[in-house]
Formats: sequence, C-alpha cells, structure tokens
Amino acid sequence: VQLQASGGGLVQPGGSLRLSCLASGTIFRINYMGWYRQPPGKQRELVATITSGGSPDYVDSVKGRFTISRDNAKNTVYLQMNTLSPEDTALYYCNAQILGPIVGWRDYWGQGTQVTVSS
Repeated sequence: VQLQASGGGLVQPGGSLRLSCLASGTIFRINYMGWYRQPPGKQRELVATITSGGSPDYVDSVKGRFTISRDNAKNTVYLQMNTLSPEDTALYYCNAQILGPIVGWRDYWGQGTQVTVSS
C-alpha cells in the first residue's frame, strides 16, 4: 500500500491550491484520511481529517479556508486550500488508516508535497 500526494506548488497570498492523495495497492478498507503539514523549522501538525462516512474536522487556523473531501471509489483524499497566506507554507503530508492483507490495519503516510505561499 502506498499514498501518493500531489498538487503542491508556489502560489501568491490569497491564492488557491488543491492537493490530492491517492492510496494504491491491495486495500480492503480505508478508515480515516487526513492531511498534516510541517512548516519550516517546526513540528508536523494536523490540518484536517475526514472519516470514512465523510465527516470532516479542521484545525482552527484553516477553518473556513480549507475543505477536505474524499472519493471512496478512487481511494483519494483532497484538500482544497483557499485564501492562502504565507503562514500556510509547509510540506503537506497525507495520512490514512488502511486495512490491507497480512498486516491488517495500519497507518500510512504519503511522501509530502511542498506548498509555498509567497509574493
């Protein structure tokens, strides 16, 4: 099982980006999916999560600006980021709890995609 994140880039303040994360491999079920970020020189922090039923949760700093969603048929989670500010600059990681063969339930991480907000 692998998570592949994409969609990062350089954007001006006030701009938008949409991150995607595809889970691939032999997958029996996916529980929660989420996005974390690690700003330069800081620890990784939770940004948003979404349950298998589609219930989202957000850290206060992104509420009203970011929207997490998922397509269960495609094993993909998205993060729509609007009204970006330089404080959102970070390496963004996707995370998911996945049921696979042999190992059972396990947490998986994507490789990270860089988001840079700068004029």
